[in-house]
Amino acid sequence: MNAHPTGDAAASNLQSGARLALVGLAVNVAFAFIKIAAGVFGNAYALIADGIESALDAAGSIVIWGGLRFAARPPDATHPYGHGKAEPLAAVIVALGVLAAAVVLAVASVREIFLPHHGPAPFTLFVLIIAVIVKESLFRSVSRLGRAIDSTAITTDAWHHRVDAIISMAAALGISIALVGGEKWQRADDYAALFACAIIATTGARLLGPALREILDTAPRGEISESIRRAARSVPGVIDLDKCFVRKMGVSYYVDLHVLVNGSISVHEGHKLAHRVKDAIRATDPRIADVLVHIEPANP
Repeated sequence: MNAHPTGDAAASNLQSGARLALVGLAVNVAFAFIKIAAGVFGNAYALIADGIESALDAAGSIVIWGGLRFAARPPDATHPYGHGKAEPLAAVIVALGVLAAAVVLAVASVREIFLPHHGPAPFTLFVLIIAVIVKESLFRSVSRLGRAIDSTAITTDAWHHRVDAIISMAAALGISIALVGGEKWQRADDYAALFACAIIATTGARLLGPALREILDTAPRGEISESIRRAARSVPGVIDLDKCFVRKMGVSYYVDLHVLVNGSISVHEGHKLAHRVKDAIRATDPRIADVLVHIEPANP
């Protein structure tokens, strides 16, 4: 009854996410170097800020990769429910890093506005266009996997790529204004960097909420709780449900269920009924790793 037949599938999904995180890491490291170098030589502070954000994304990808690898470990004596909590923990760390980056970059952007500097070079615009295309493509592929396996960490990593693409677009707009407007608009890229900081902060706050809810065992939203109740009530012999608790552990769900049955049935019959309830619930969703069924009498 305590076996975890979906464990291999969950581990495979987490490992797929870890591989995508490594791809994102390689892309972020490359873009961090290219953007910062191009920003320094091209007098584009928005591009330097974008490059710093890419460097922070690289650090975030390392954290996500490590969290997914650890979460994919099978249950053991000290972690009978598996290591799935490492996944939302990694997402929390990354989200806090995003918020910290927004604050640091905002301070630097405001300071740069009041310092004299040259206008940006035209080649910096080309770097940003390439960055937008690559990062938006990464967002779409990683987000697709995150939704498919219901992974908080992978979804967080996907939005990292989308934020980077938005920041690059903002930087490209600021640099374009500075190039077209001439000397009077040279600080447009600094204001673009400040705008990018607001986007970073908003995204960090948005990513932090779901990860914290999962760590705190907040009941999952959506259809899964109702489908569990329907499946349990559909089993012959089940009169009603008393309690139904669902919690998310990584990409898997664990269910604690109190089932009301005829109080005159034998212990053996109650045991078989609990097995049927468990099988019916697990058949509704492959993400349900285990179901604990408690039998209670419906009548005195």
